[in-house]
Parts: sequence; structure tokens; C-alpha cells
Amino acid sequence: MGNIVIKLPDGSDKELPANSNGLDLANSIGPKLAKDSVAVVVNGLQRDLSDILPDKADVSIITKDSDEGIEIMRHTLSAQVLALAVKNLYPNAKLAIGPTIDDGFYYDFFMDKPISSDDLPKIEDEMNKIIKSKSKIIKSYHSKKEALKVFDDLNEDFKAEIINDSDQEDNFQLYTQAETGFIDLCRGPHLPNIGICGEFKLTKVAGAYWRGDSTKPMLTRIYGTAWNTKKDLNNYLERLDKAEQVDHRRLGKEMDLFHFQDEAPGMVFWHPKGWTIYTHLQYYVREMQKNAGYKEVNTPEVVDRKLWETSGHWDQYRENMFITEIDDEHANEKRTNALKPMNCPNHVQIYNQGIKSYRDLPFRLSEFGKCHRYEASGTMHGLMRVRGFAQDDGHIFCTEDQIESETKNFIDLLSNMYKDLGFTDFKIKLSTRPEKRIGTDASWDKAEKALQDAIEKLKLEYSIDEGDGAFYGPKLDFVLTDAIGRKWQCGTLQVDFNLPGRFDSTFIGEDGAKHTPVLLHRAALGSFERFIGILLENYGGKLPVWLAPTQTVIAAITDEANDYAVSINEKLLESGIRSELDIRNEQISYKVREHSLQKIPFIIAVGKKEVESKSVTVRRIGSDKTESILIDDFIKFVVQEAKTPLDK
Repeated sequence: MGNIVIKLPDGSDKELPANSNGLDLANSIGPKLAKDSVAVVVNGLQRDLSDILPDKADVSIITKDSDEGIEIMRHTLSAQVLALAVKNLYPNAKLAIGPTIDDGFYYDFFMDKPISSDDLPKIEDEMNKIIKSKSKIIKSYHSKKEALKVFDDLNEDFKAEIINDSDQEDNFQLYTQAETGFIDLCRGPHLPNIGICGEFKLTKVAGAYWRGDSTKPMLTRIYGTAWNTKKDLNNYLERLDKAEQVDHRRLGKEMDLFHFQDEAPGMVFWHPKGWTIYTHLQYYVREMQKNAGYKEVNTPEVVDRKLWETSGHWDQYRENMFITEIDDEHANEKRTNALKPMNCPNHVQIYNQGIKSYRDLPFRLSEFGKCHRYEASGTMHGLMRVRGFAQDDGHIFCTEDQIESETKNFIDLLSNMYKDLGFTDFKIKLSTRPEKRIGTDASWDKAEKALQDAIEKLKLEYSIDEGDGAFYGPKLDFVLTDAIGRKWQCGTLQVDFNLPGRFDSTFIGEDGAKHTPVLLHRAALGSFERFIGILLENYGGKLPVWLAPTQTVIAAITDEANDYAVSINEKLLESGIRSELDIRNEQISYKVREHSLQKIPFIIAVGKKEVESKSVTVRRIGSDKTESILIDDFIKFVVQEAKTPLDK
């Protein structure tokens, strides 16, 4: 039969007998590696250990402790263990899909009776029984006809639909447990046996429409998390508990900031206090951008489809857009419009007004433009994912030679903003061309190289996220880390060699000829709605004084102090402090608890003693200690504390 030669990650070659698989490769290197191996990467694709290795392939081994190994373990827990456990307990349940997600997994089932979180311990027990079987997982390949018969015989309608809708005719992967006979359709790879699954916990039950379509059946989605060790699992659950405590939806209700309702799904109703946060954050960003050379504009929210056809959004992004039809029965024209999902085509229209010279570049525009995107109902999540939002959007028209300097300038701006807002740690991802895109491969080659060269010359660390670029160009994504270790993708810088050409944008170069500018799309915070949600959770609602909707509250202890409380409140208001007055006939302990729940930075109590000494007793949010201070000294202190980062 002969031998095959495998190239290892260190560049060395490994000779193996023909028909060797991934496990054979691991054993040839060492028994410990073989024990720790869970899958392989063959020519860039993850494969099962049982897959036969082709000759001259580039192969690396995935171990159980690696990030890739943990993801495979989670996938196995979902598709093989959770799926079987539910089928054992609820025989009439039908299987849908079970992918991995950040830190965990889920599986969707069609259930003939509802289940709740109270049922999760029972399902966990069944999963543990299945894991104890240590069943081997065997992969087999089938034709479309064969795979359909398997799932038709099992009355698994959703699996059959997936197969029917596939363009694939052969090599459908089916995974079977040797001990139980359980079988599932899956992309894989899976652990070689169930017994090496790590520590897991089912976390919640939710509803989800099949394929995200509200016209299709409602499924039961069971979420879980999994880690290699009990310690890692407990640490994660602790973080999850902290996250629940600082959930922005809970804080929004407690602090009276915003609400949502069914008549406007995914659209925020900002209350006065929430809008105060919004407008002060916007003022800060506006001034920072103005100082960085941006000119603020405002553009229409409703634009004719012709613009979106030219930009490419109509073909590439239409399913995410709100479309409006005007018919000639109710108006004097027939027109198809769309609510803008982003601002870039509108900014190109402003750039195109008048002739531009190379001396006008870089040409920087900014807008707090209201955008609308049709997010599926099951994906919306408080402020974090909405249908209507505004972003600190900006576009830079520049030459290719200016990409590097503009990248540096933007990263400097973004870094200063993040630092001012309490985020000192962020990572950078370079996202490359997606499968669905506009432009030529040559233009993408040039755009990706320009962005990569720019960030490497800045000597900044970055990772590559293959295939996650915008449909018009590659991008840098900036990922923040919050107070409890969660990652949030917020800022972005995108290099676009396509859109200006589609709109015939030009500038007169030094040579007197017309040239097409490069368009840099950028946002530092991204969606204001989402970023405020992140801010609330990062600070647990205890926002910096300059952003707090109410900065001080004056609470009278007795009726005798009411007039004194009124006078202090007036002085604070005159000094520019957002202050409130509480002279209700309630116990001071009640007032303190209530205002603490509102996360007001300074709670000021005044009674007979304070009236006589012209002082106040101050309690700072998060502290049980109080301090007595003269009123004039306190006002000076608060005014200093309330200064924005722009004024410090």
C-alpha cells in the first residue's frame, strides 16, 4: 500500500502507513499526545480523529485543553449528550440543531409539552448517565437519499428538512453512539468518545423559531455551558451570577432609564434619566471628534432604493432592511424606499457635492445618524441588540498613502475615548473577506494588505478573523474587556475600495488627473444604545459622576430642615449639578435605600444639626460611611467631580 507523508506545524515531515488516521498520527508522536487528542486540522479544516489523512497534507492535532478542543467538547455535549438525554426523557421530542456559542452550547427541540428551568436538573442527571457509558462515537458518510431515509424512519422532520434543503448530494456526516445507537446529523467534529466530556451545567430554557422565522414552529432551546475542570466551571458560573446582578435591563428598570414594548419591538423608549446619559455621552463624543478634525453632518433616514442598489446594500443586505412602499393610489408617485441601516452611502453623497482636490483629503465626516436594521425577534436583547439605534458614525475619504496615518489617528482617538469611559484593555481583530461580498479579488487583496500593513507599522498586536469582514471591505474590530471579564466588540475601522467607485467619487490629484478616493468607515463606540448597556453593566449602574443622570439628591431628615434642603438644591442646580430634592415625609433610612437603588453618586442628608452648622452629611454610593462637610466646600468638591474628561 505504501506510505504517506504528513507535514507537521513545526515544518517537519512525518511518514505514516497509507490509510492512517489522526489518532495514528498522534500515537506515532507519543502516547500522552494520543491520550490528549480529540481532533485534527487537515489543510485548515477540522476533522475527526478517525478521518483518514491524505498524502502531503498539512496536519495539526487538537488537544482537549486547547480552545478548539473545548469547543469540540461543548459541541459533543450538545449534539450527542444533551440531544440523547432529552430524547430519553421526552421520547416525542424532535431534534433540530445544536451548535456551540461563546462559553457554551444549546440545542433546539420541538416539544409536545412545555418544559422549564425546573426540568434542567433532571436533564443534567440523564446527561451524566450517558457520559458514564463512555460510548464511542462513530462517524459514517451517506448519500442524500440514505441520510433522508435514516431520519424519515426516525420521524425527525427537522433533520430531514435540513438534508432536503442542502445542495449536497453525498458525504452527509452521521454520528452514532456505539453503546446507545443514538444517531444525529452533524458537521462535526466530535470527541472520539463521550466519556471525556468535561464539567457542564445547563443554564436556561428559552423559545426560538425554527430557522429564526416567525412563520415557522416555535422550538424549545436549552442552553448550557461546559469547561474542562470543575474550577473553570465554577469560575464561569460566578461570572454569570455577577452578570445577572448587573444586567442592564434590570438596572434600566431600577434606575428608571428606559423601557421596551410590543408596539415597537427593538426600539428604545428613553426616559428622562436615560436620555440624560445618552445626551451627555453624545456631547463628549461630539467634542472628541470635533477636536480630531471631523465635520458633523446629518442625513436623511428614508432613502430611495436606487441609492441602496448602487451601494450594493439592496443585493447584499436587503433582508436586514426596513422597506417602505409608496403607491400612486395614496400619493402622487410610486416609490420604494428604505430606512437607512447605515450612513455610508449618504456621506458619499455629501462628499460628491463639488470638486475635491488632493489638498482636501483626508475629508472626515461624522454623524449621530439614526439607523434601523431588521433583527430577528429572537435575537433582540435589551439595549445590546435593537432594531433602531444611533452610532458615532464617521467616514474618512483619503488617498491610499493616508490609510496608515488615518488608522493611527483613529486608534489614538478610540484609545482615549475608551480610557475616559473606564476601559483600559481592548484587543484588535483583523476581519477578512466574507463569502458574500462586492468588488474584485484584486481590490480586496489591496484593501486587506493596506489595513494589515497599517496596523503592523503601528506595532500593535492583533488576531485574524477569517471571513468576518463587511461585504464591501476588510475591517479592524476593537474588543473591550469589562469589569467582570466579558468581551464586547464596539469600535470598528473598515477599508473600502469599492463604494467610492460605485458612486463615481473622485478627487483631483497632484498630477491634475481624476482619482478615486479610499473610504474608511469608522465608529469608536458603535451603537449608542449598546454602548450605554455595556457602560451600565461595566459600572453596575454606578456611572462616573459626569454621566450619572442625577448627581446629587438632598434628603431632609425632618420638616425643620426642608427650607435648608431647598436652598442647597438651588445652589447645586445653579452650579450646573444635576440635583434632586427629597422632602417627603418618609424615614431617612427609606430615602437612602431608595436613592441607593437609583445609583445616585452623592446622597446628602440634612437635619437640625446640619442647619445649625451650615453643613451637610454626605454618603457616597457604594460606601456605608458618611462625612460631615461645609456646604460651600461640598459644592466645590462636587463641581470638580462632575467635570467631564474634556474639562479635566
